[in-house]
Amino acid sequence: MSHTMRVAAAQFAVGVSVDQNLATCLRMIESAVADCQPALLVLPEFCNHLSWYEGRNHCDSVAVEENGPFLSALCAAAQRHRIHLVVNCTLRRGPEVTTGTSFLIDPEGEIIAEADKQVLMGHENDFLQSAVDVAPIRDTPVGRLGLYACMDGVINETPRSLALRGADILCNSLNSFALDEGSLHVPVRAAENRSFVVAANKIGPLIPEPALEPVAAATGIPAEYLHGAGESQIVAPDGKVLAKASRDQEEVIWADIEVQQARTKLRPDGTHIFESRRPELYGAIGRTPVSRGEPPRSLPPAGVAVIQPEGVGDAAVAHVIAALAELSGEIKLVVLPELFDLPDALVGHLDEARRRGAATVAALKSAAREGLWIATSIVEGDQHVGVLITARGIVHRQPQLHRTARHAGWMVPGERAEVIDLPWARFALVVGDDALFPETFRLLAVRGVEVVAAPVHVLETWEVATGLRERSAENRMCLIAATRPSDAGTSRIYDLHEDFTLMTPWKSRPFDGTISDPLVTAAPDEAGTTVGTVTPAATHNKVVSRGTDLVDGRPWPLVDAITGGL
Repeated sequence: MSHTMRVAAAQFAVGVSVDQNLATCLRMIESAVADCQPALLVLPEFCNHLSWYEGRNHCDSVAVEENGPFLSALCAAAQRHRIHLVVNCTLRRGPEVTTGTSFLIDPEGEIIAEADKQVLMGHENDFLQSAVDVAPIRDTPVGRLGLYACMDGVINETPRSLALRGADILCNSLNSFALDEGSLHVPVRAAENRSFVVAANKIGPLIPEPALEPVAAATGIPAEYLHGAGESQIVAPDGKVLAKASRDQEEVIWADIEVQQARTKLRPDGTHIFESRRPELYGAIGRTPVSRGEPPRSLPPAGVAVIQPEGVGDAAVAHVIAALAELSGEIKLVVLPELFDLPDALVGHLDEARRRGAATVAALKSAAREGLWIATSIVEGDQHVGVLITARGIVHRQPQLHRTARHAGWMVPGERAEVIDLPWARFALVVGDDALFPETFRLLAVRGVEVVAAPVHVLETWEVATGLRERSAENRMCLIAATRPSDAGTSRIYDLHEDFTLMTPWKSRPFDGTISDPLVTAAPDEAGTTVGTVTPAATHNKVVSRGTDLVDGRPWPLVDAITGGL
């Protein structure tokens, strides 16, 4: 039976006084209760002290203790107001063992869950120990709750694991100055998992104020960007933002949610996004990271294009052939939508679909000049197959790996993600609904793929608003996705900034608060050709801050929920 619950996030600044920070937390709890009387309230990360320490002894001295006054006061507040409260602090667990830990406190004032941060960011590696156990899920009157913190959500594994283990509401405590946190990394975790997200971020300086200017001078990060970026938010399972805070104001946001919405994992076409997963294929995600191969080649930028064909069937093929003839010789790759040559009524009519696919491949082969690769998908046998076509014909095949409801009854899934080395990039195809699954792209990133072509059929706005963007961002991967234009979105080319690692000199752009959000070239909402550039060499740097690699730093020992323990 559906039930509505009010959830809230509190956004505020903290400083270097643990006592003053406790007073702020208590004041914000009082404010939230007075404003909206939430059943669940989430506070930011590192509520006890700024994440800035003079040394290990200082870090340990300002950390809280499990039965100490800081947490005891918060437990009393939760009990007094009869709310579920999520708070994140540094926790002193023993001699030189301090963790960044999220606590779930129930209305009885009891700590009923602890979740240590799994992916540490930059200097946190110098002071904190990362999680050694998976974060628990707690079934409460509000719903099934899972906890994670900041960098845990910049890559997919931690929130993904929580959702797969049954979390309805993902509670994210943040300590972030990145502007792409609120626009990308927070909301995508709701949509890709069909779960609610309640995220609370900081405002105000994230380091002691006397250090702002010296640190800005030393790092090249302007002082105004060394502040919490705010934009705390509550996001629904379809990716819709239900409430969002400002970038720089102390405030409480809230929304009434129906938790049952997080338990229906169906796409508009009926595909179940969890039942369609292939854990037996995901084993590499849970293995000790190894070298991604030979030292990277020196690769120049490459011209790419997406073509959104006009019409269907023969008319669509004719439009593509004409568009190919007009392309500049600088274009190395063209990506066409999924099954672009098939009228919808013919998908699943295998004999006719196969015949049309073979004819389309022959036409594209004839139209391909030397040095041009064309990616699309066709029906081949009883599979939906991505193909890479040159003037010599098909040079690479990738069957779709995940079942999809709109191809039910005929499509047999493939058994492996394939990779091919082209003269200008290590390349892979992601076919159709395979693009919905973060695991697909993670498997390719582990194998050192630099450029992905994705012939897709977009059904929901989140797929292009955050989904495909995040696949490029969290894997540091160039991505060219082609779809037929619809109300849900159009084709996109995702390239990478060459400057990426924080606290290192940036040569090609000034720091503007955006860290990993890719450069996006969007096709218009009409038939035609859109050209852009991708930078394969930029994919080689996956280190967002010292000691934090987006791919090799994934919490691989804690992902059994993703891999099935393989």
